[in-house]
This record gives sequence, C-alpha cells and structure tokens, in this order.
Amino acid sequence: MNLSGSGVGTVLGELESRLMRLCWDAARPLSAREIHDRLRAEHPVSPLTSTTVLNRLVRKGFLSRGRVDGLLHFTARVDEPEFVSQASRRAVEGILSLGAEAVTASIVDVLAERDPEQLAELARLIRRKLREQDG
Repeated sequence: MNLSGSGVGTVLGELESRLMRLCWDAARPLSAREIHDRLRAEHPVSPLTSTTVLNRLVRKGFLSRGRVDGLLHFTARVDEPEFVSQASRRAVEGILSLGAEAVTASIVDVLAERDPEQLAELARLIRRKLREQDG
C-alpha cells in the first residue's frame, strides 16, 4: 500500500494506476499497442515496459488478457468502483490487524478533524449495521 498516493494510487503504482484507468475508460478490450499509444500521450514509457506492467496486472488478477486477430488485448476484470471497494476492504482488514480498538479510535479522530459530515455518516452506518445484527 502506497500511503503517499491517492485513490487507486494507494493500492497500485503510478504506471499501474494509469494503465488501469485506460482500461476502465475503454468501451472495449484494447490491444497492448492501443494502450501504449494512449499512455504515451501522458507518460513517456517504452512499449516493452507498458506490456510488462499490463502482464503484471493480469497476474495480480486486475486485468484479463486474450488474443483477438493474433494480438493481445486487455480488459479490466472489475470496474473501478468494485476495485476500490475490494481494495478498501483489504486495506481495512490489514489495518485492523494492528489492533481494532486503536484503529477505530484513530478513524473517528481523523474523521472528526477532516470531515465531520463523514463521521456522522459513519455513525448512521454503524447504527444501521447494529439494527441488522439485532434483527
């Protein structure tokens, strides 16, 4: 986890994040060449590097790869909101392994400082979850 990153960049590296964004934004599977051409407009990198990172994202389970007309094409296995949801859950589970009580107190403190409305939303979510468990 990259705590200095933001959004998807906290889970993936900068180049991985850019490649995932290109795949999420595409309406269809893209060839490695198409992805590289789109990437090159904003981030100078060799075709070999972009293909290597695309294959790494396949191994991580974030992209799928298949041949179309003899060319490798890549597509996201899940959409961005689902990816963020899965990554958030894994991050929280990892953080909670430090000790649930301390982490919970820290979350409440940070939300109180940064976003009191989100703290109120957290309180609503907690009340709803408790009602569901009692129900």
